[in-house]
Amino acid sequence: KYADKSERTISQEGLNNSSAKLLPINTILLSTRATIGESSIAKVECCTNQGFQSLIANEKIVCYEYMYYLVATLKKELIRKSCGSTFLEISANEVRKIKTFVPSLDEQSKVSSLLSLIDDRIATQIKIIEKLESLIKGLYERLFNIDGAAYIQLGNVAKIQKGQQINGEKLSEIGSYYVMNGGVVPSGYLEDFNTPANTISISEGGSCGYVQYNSVPFWSGGHCYTLIEHINSFNYKYLFHYLKFKEQSIMALRIGSCLPNIQKKDLERFPILNVSKEEQDKMACIFDDILDRIICERQIALKYEEQKKYLLSNLFI
Repeated sequence: KYADKSERTISQEGLNNSSAKLLPINTILLSTRATIGESSIAKVECCTNQGFQSLIANEKIVCYEYMYYLVATLKKELIRKSCGSTFLEISANEVRKIKTFVPSLDEQSKVSSLLSLIDDRIATQIKIIEKLESLIKGLYERLFNIDGAAYIQLGNVAKIQKGQQINGEKLSEIGSYYVMNGGVVPSGYLEDFNTPANTISISEGGSCGYVQYNSVPFWSGGHCYTLIEHINSFNYKYLFHYLKFKEQSIMALRIGSCLPNIQKKDLERFPILNVSKEEQDKMACIFDDILDRIICERQIALKYEEQKKYLLSNLFI
């Protein structure tokens, strides 16, 4: 919501010798190129490049915070009015032409206060999630880096199976079972599945090497590997956590420039830390407790996002 620093800065001399203008505090910084419709409130004086249109509120008519939320409701219209062959962009003139309803300042204040309260809760949730993610990463580093440890190849721990390609025309935006391919999010939904719940998947193409634990049945696509028939001497959740810890190393296995992918044979040779079953069980229990908490906190954050979306669609005409 707020912008108070940036990676790049400009000197006074640079400002004097450019077309950039110094913008006052509480200016709405609206992205009008590439990612159209994203906005922030400037909490320090700043200037922008040509990919922005900056909105300075006339405080006699509209408060800046209300205008920030108002802009959030106009994203679809901003995109609709955009044009361009290389990338979409909306001009300043088109932004100026957009008409909208503005209530009394008193009503604006009430609406802004309510939405700000939800934004504060979302920000708090994000901090909680970030701390938990930092905690589990720290524990991964501490418990998985063992001097002189023994390793076993992944192919000797579990059978690696490639998924089944599905015609894109059969996919829908909603359905009973999601379809995992080479991405980090489902590529669509089906009314059928080919992989049972509680299965580890690894992206073969696209976001090569992305490791995911699927707690529900799903469809494993043609660019997705799944780990099945693991040996009893290995805790399956321990295996997932170790692979997640080594995700960057797995991603480094990709080959090819145009359509990079990970070969099954390379994945089978990937080394897995081989500690006793008792140690695996203890580690998996610790990691699972933190991961369950992260999932719970993400669900709470999602509920707040849904509340905000509902209010934005109903409080603005």
